[in-house]
Amino acid sequence: MKFAPHFSVANTFGAIPYELAGYEKSKAVILPVPYDGTTSYRPGARDGPRAIITASKQLELYDEELRKNFSEIGICTLDELEVVNSPELMNKRVYESAKQIIGDGKALITLGGEHSISSGAVKAQKEKHKSLSVLHIDAHADLRDVNGESKYDHACAARRMYEICPIVQVGIRSLCDEEAEFIEKEGIPVFWAEEMKDESWMDRAINKLSDTVYLSLDLDGLDPSVMPSVGTPQPGGIAWYDLLKFLRKLAEKKKVVGFDIVELAPQPGNIAPDFLAAKLTYRLIGYFFA
Repeated sequence: MKFAPHFSVANTFGAIPYELAGYEKSKAVILPVPYDGTTSYRPGARDGPRAIITASKQLELYDEELRKNFSEIGICTLDELEVVNSPELMNKRVYESAKQIIGDGKALITLGGEHSISSGAVKAQKEKHKSLSVLHIDAHADLRDVNGESKYDHACAARRMYEICPIVQVGIRSLCDEEAEFIEKEGIPVFWAEEMKDESWMDRAINKLSDTVYLSLDLDGLDPSVMPSVGTPQPGGIAWYDLLKFLRKLAEKKKVVGFDIVELAPQPGNIAPDFLAAKLTYRLIGYFFA
C-alpha cells in the first residue's frame, strides 16, 4: 500500500494551528482508524476516532497537571485510514502506515476503532525497537487464538501482540477458559482489576516491562462509571486518577515509544466519554513525548 501522509486542518486534533500540525515538523502523529468489523456486542467503535478528534477541539491546550502547553512539539492528525472489509487486511494496512510513520521518526498515536488494529502498530514498533514490550490495559484478556473465523478478531488482539513481543496485562476482569489456560501456560503477568484496591500493583506492573514500551489501551479497562461508551463493558475497572497516576509512573520509569486508544463507541447524547478519551490522548502525549 502506498501511503502519503496527509491531513486536513478542519480535522486536526485539538484545533492545533497549521504551523504546529504539519507532518514534517510534528513530533507526534495521530493515525485515526475507524474500523469495527469484528465487533461482537455493541457496534460503534468505527465512530470513535472522529468523536475523539471532535471533542479534542474543546480542550484547553495548557495542561493543568503538567503545567504547560505541549502542543508546541507538533501534533499532526492524519486523515482516517481507509477501511477494508477484512480484519487481517485492515491490520496489514495499519502496519504499513505505522511502519512509514515510525520510519519518519515520528511518535505514533493510533486511535481506534476496535482493538484488532493494535497488533499492526505493535509489529511496526517491534521492527524498530527490538526490546519492545506491550502494556495492555483492558477489561478483557483478548487472548483467544481464533474468534469466529478470524485470528484478527478484536478478542484475539492481545494474542497477536504476544506473538510479537512480551505483554503485561492490567485491569483484566473477563476471560474464557482458553485464555485462562494460556495465561497460566505462558506465565503472562496479569494484574487483575480486583487486586487494584491500593497502589502497590503499579510499580510491580511497570517492573515487569522492558525498558522500551508500547501502550495499548482499551477504554473498557476503565470503570464504566467514567467510561460507559464502549462496545463490551464490564463492571469494575480503573478510575480516572488512578489511571493517570499509573501512566505517569510508567513515563518516568520507561521509554514509551507509541500508544493506541481503542474501543470508544460513542453514545448519542453523552459526550463526556468522548471528551475523556480526547483529554487522555493529549495527556499521554504530554507524559510520553513532550
